Amino acid sequence: MGAALVLEIENLHVTVDGREILKGLTLAVNAGEVHAIMGPNGSGKSTLSYALAGRDGYAVTEGSMRLAGKDLIALTPEERATMGLFLAMQYPVEIPGVVTMTFLRTALNALKRARGEKEIDAAGFLKEVRAAAKTLNVSEEMLKRALNVGFSGGEKKRLEALQMAVLKPRLAILDETDSGLDIDALKLVAEGVNALRAPDRAFIVITHYQRLLDYIVPDKVHILAGGRIVREGGPELAKDLEARGYDAIVREAA
Repeated sequence: MGAALVLEIENLHVTVDGREILKGLTLAVNAGEVHAIMGPNGSGKSTLSYALAGRDGYAVTEGSMRLAGKDLIALTPEERATMGLFLAMQYPVEIPGVVTMTFLRTALNALKRARGEKEIDAAGFLKEVRAAAKTLNVSEEMLKRALNVGFSGGEKKRLEALQMAVLKPRLAILDETDSGLDIDALKLVAEGVNALRAPDRAFIVITHYQRLLDYIVPDKVHILAGGRIVREGGPELAKDLEARGYDAIVREAA
């Protein structure tokens, strides 16, 4: 029996500010898989992540998006999160006055309430989050600070990995998580993501650069250009792209 289908996108068209960005994108992601999506600026990579998350202003005009068989388009962003969709943003926002630990516990218990599960108490949560933080190299001091306030780029991205560890999403989308990171921070973030890989969890990793994929090795690589996927392959496709550039790959696919 094959792996369960987590995400199924068919002929997706998405318009932003009256301009069509995605123009017939089709993608299938199974449980346990990591899929990398690469493409030049303006190809629609972030538009795909925002459309999946349900961000305002990203209008689906045609096609379908299904998570674990359920229509995503009909759901609010909160309902999508309850179903297990998680978006790690390119530039995590700072939220002064909200302690990181409080934020994490509030988010986890909001999911549990929505799913009809018993909420976790303070002692149980503290034990769980400390264990996850240790694995992901997140310090106790970071957990006591306001969410993302004064954090370095690497600290913000490690904290997003911790959020994933706590919330345990079914599908995690990493939107250019390598943006602005030096090589040491990149390795730490990749180690965090790899620690969260599981048979019942899928990842979509959106990136410009092959270097991230040296540390998070994908099962499949998709090249996005002009609002649709123009070529697919294994990890070797990312290396080919790095060597030859987008123009050559896109011209061949035309």
